Amino acid sequence: MDILEPSMLLDEELYSRQLYVLGPLAMQRIQTAKVLLSGLQGLGAEIAKNLVLMGVGSLTLHDPHPTCWSDLAAQFFLSEKDLEKNRADASQKCLAQLNEAVQVFVHTGDITEDLLLNFQVVVLTASNLEEQLKVGTLCHKHGVCFLVADTRGLVGQLFCDFGENFTVQDPTEAEPLTAAIQDISQGSPGILTLRREDNRHSFCDGDLVTFSGIEGMVELNGCSPRPIHVQEDGSLDIGDTTTFSRYLHGGVITEVKRSKTVTHKPLDIALLQPQVVAQNHQQAHRAHLLHQVFRALHKFQNLHGRLPRPWDPVDAKIVVGLAQSLEPLKGQEEEPLDEALLRTIALSSAGGLSPMAAILGAIAAQEVLKAISRKFMPVDQWLYFDALDCLPEDCLPNPEDCAPVRSKKRRGCRYDGQIAVFGAGFQEKLSLQRYFLVGAGAIGCELLKDFALVGLGAGGCGGVTVADMDHIERSNLSRQFLFRTQDVGRPKAEVAAAAAQKLNPDLRVTSLTQPLDPTTEHIYGENFFSHVDGVVAALDSFPARHYVATRCTHYLKPLLEAGTQGTRGSASVFIPHVTEVYSGPASASEDAPHPVCTGRHFPSTAEHTLQWARNEFEELFRLSAETINCYQQASTSLADMDRPQTLTLLQVVLGVLRVHPQTWQDCVVWALGQWQLCFHYGIIQLLRHFPPDKMLEDGTPFWSGSKHCPHPLEFDTNQDMHLLYVLAAANLYAQMHGIPGSPDQTALRELLKVLPQPDPQHLVSTFASSLELTWASTEFGPELLKELQEALEVWGKGPPLKPLMFQKDDSNFHMDFVTAAANLRCQNYRIPPVNCSQSKRIVGQIIPAIATTTAAVAGLLGLELYKVVYGTRPLGAFRHSYLYLAENNFMRWVPSPPTTQSFNCLKWTCWDRLKVPAGQPERTLESLLAHLQEQYGLRVRMLLYGPALLYSARWSSQKQAQHLSLRVTELVQRVTGQVPGPGLQVLVLELSCEGEEDKTAFPPLHYELCDKPATAPPLGSMEICLKTLHLERTADTQ
Repeated sequence: MDILEPSMLLDEELYSRQLYVLGPLAMQRIQTAKVLLSGLQGLGAEIAKNLVLMGVGSLTLHDPHPTCWSDLAAQFFLSEKDLEKNRADASQKCLAQLNEAVQVFVHTGDITEDLLLNFQVVVLTASNLEEQLKVGTLCHKHGVCFLVADTRGLVGQLFCDFGENFTVQDPTEAEPLTAAIQDISQGSPGILTLRREDNRHSFCDGDLVTFSGIEGMVELNGCSPRPIHVQEDGSLDIGDTTTFSRYLHGGVITEVKRSKTVTHKPLDIALLQPQVVAQNHQQAHRAHLLHQVFRALHKFQNLHGRLPRPWDPVDAKIVVGLAQSLEPLKGQEEEPLDEALLRTIALSSAGGLSPMAAILGAIAAQEVLKAISRKFMPVDQWLYFDALDCLPEDCLPNPEDCAPVRSKKRRGCRYDGQIAVFGAGFQEKLSLQRYFLVGAGAIGCELLKDFALVGLGAGGCGGVTVADMDHIERSNLSRQFLFRTQDVGRPKAEVAAAAAQKLNPDLRVTSLTQPLDPTTEHIYGENFFSHVDGVVAALDSFPARHYVATRCTHYLKPLLEAGTQGTRGSASVFIPHVTEVYSGPASASEDAPHPVCTGRHFPSTAEHTLQWARNEFEELFRLSAETINCYQQASTSLADMDRPQTLTLLQVVLGVLRVHPQTWQDCVVWALGQWQLCFHYGIIQLLRHFPPDKMLEDGTPFWSGSKHCPHPLEFDTNQDMHLLYVLAAANLYAQMHGIPGSPDQTALRELLKVLPQPDPQHLVSTFASSLELTWASTEFGPELLKELQEALEVWGKGPPLKPLMFQKDDSNFHMDFVTAAANLRCQNYRIPPVNCSQSKRIVGQIIPAIATTTAAVAGLLGLELYKVVYGTRPLGAFRHSYLYLAENNFMRWVPSPPTTQSFNCLKWTCWDRLKVPAGQPERTLESLLAHLQEQYGLRVRMLLYGPALLYSARWSSQKQAQHLSLRVTELVQRVTGQVPGPGLQVLVLELSCEGEEDKTAFPPLHYELCDKPATAPPLGSMEICLKTLHLERTADTQ
């Protein structure tokens, strides 16, 4: 690998999340790249923002035009004070502040052939077709990657020309497949069998693989890539191994990724022979139609020197005629153009929208990265996106409502670009909205930017509330563009709110730093949600998303929700009584820990060893210190301590050092002893309990299947991983005891050469006791307890220890310890190891992330926001979205409607609820049950308040009578032991009824504690449904 100049070394802390997506080689290429971007309206600003955040080497801006009012609807680097100023000049300073490592220049002249030779990638936005053809031809001639990106109202296009022989060196986002080897036969062909846990592999016929760590058949180690063929039983044919040595054990097979070559046509040819991104024939047909629309709009602009006027039927008719007169596309079946669709696009094409700029800007920026890094397959060659579903079907805007705002004092309005699409009336509606944004991280920052640009809550009684309990870290700065270096350590919500208000001074933003969870329902309760029109969730964990979704269902609030992982992203919309409710998992199953015995003594995967190493950190450097401090303060008897507490003490108190360390050398002695205990003597002792040839009662080997027989390691100062473990462990031990440490590896290596080896007797006895704790059910014998008590009394005389809280930073030895410990454990058990980067991602539960995906999903939510704010829209208007930028996969689909359930004459969905007023005086439980039976024909079998059982038909008559006579709030207080809070307006009860089926889930019962002003219930609500059914049944009985 080429060594970069010191100034170009990767800032791994800043780009940590992005590195997991792109990898270090791609990042190095990005850091040295030079990009020219022409056009600094909203779309250009989005592309520029993403490229600077992601660390492109230099970005040169070009735009000969001055700022105008319509730019402000989507261009967040510009403000009213920049009107009439050059767009590129006005944007340069703000862009440069996003990332100090990126050089941002402005080119003020024409785009010439000589200029283009200075760049690897050239991007044109908001350009005319003549300019595109001229620059595209020159770029293709000189091998410069060329992109065209544009948005017109609710439609957008992207064109890529990376040349005739562009090599993609890493086509996919997935890591190369690896698997542990069980056996390799000698023969032609040689058959490779994988270990049982890897037998469900994803290798395919023709994959290229290589090998490492094999003992015996060493000829395969580091060999040139070999093709494989997958057998029916899952084994792999790896070619002729007849002349190779006999396989003994161990080894890893690793996939070798293949490069791919892409051939792109220049723009002048691709214009009439368009290759479009489409998943099916229907999408391809629509893309070709949009292709012709853009050609017609270019022709209109060339003829009239302007875009069609907003919602002007005369201009729209001209555009339709121009589209119909175009030269037919070559290689395509000629189909009649959809005139209605053409007309709608032309009518709305004058506008510029922030969500559209965000989506197309994200995709275009990702394509720039593909061109620079040669990672991931580029778009081939045209991509079209439309969001015409945002327009209302019943009442389209009129020209007067969509004309630019003019007054005596002002020549325009910052929302002119948006008004040109939706009208001034809709803009007023946006300004009065009250929205709640949960999360001010990467997606949250993008959403706040979009809210500011569209004017959400920017007038009257409108406003936006943003809640986030986290503080800004440096790694946030490469994706969360509202934050700057000086903001590190400050609350995200406060900084993001202030930054969004700078983008639009009219935006009303309130920041909250309290978490949104069950502990804060007194803050985010009925009063809070009654003043909210909708909720937007930008959260990075499933439990948090699930909780917010349940609150929205409870309070009948629309929910917009988005998430990303790497270059994958999703955006979803959930509307009361219209769509399904959020159904994501309540927790991430992959976070479930492995059994302790598996991680400690029988690991079979790198994940097992990482969890063991993480537990070692906790036991050695946190729990042991906390336990000893607790003993010092309270003089706790060992007899009162539980077994895990005692285990944490054993390795510290009964290890090599029987007293407090006094010097750095003492800490090194302890760390070396810990190394011997874990990776040498401990393994020897384990094999004495379970010898390699041990057999089970049924005759099968004990060490088989997922149990890998370990082997002890011999400490070697020349082995980097051996040295790293001792270095990290000694420094952590020193920190715990308040002793100065040392990062000097050379000095440590020399010190280890002269230090005596630890006493094996101490190490073996310690490990034996550890084994007893793990498997034996008996308590410690009095001798061991006495020895431990005496040692603890010696330790108790010293100063308090400093418990270390694990942090995934690179400068504190925490990750060094975990990585080294896990890799050494992998060596013990011949498990394929993971590198430091992978270890950090797994242990720190870091989600790979990149600015492009974040911006795209925020833009997709912005489109759904338009529909929600508009008001009553049918199910078919809304869209769930999924994108995979690495593979150019873009999907949008109509959500499912809520499932209707029925019981007897009642019908309901998950959005409905039964409402029963408490009354004055408050009704008793008996009255409540009678009301449910009279009004709805429900004979309640069981009634719950959360987990508390309030009533059961299976109780004795005496117990039922005790509960039935109590008022409901009195009953809740008696059963739960909690008094309902003074602000509580509704008790949510769950019920089960006689005759229900297993799949029946009755709507929640809302027991209303206070009278509220009568309001008209929403159409299709439970109140109307149940009242109608009750009247029908009453009529039948009369």
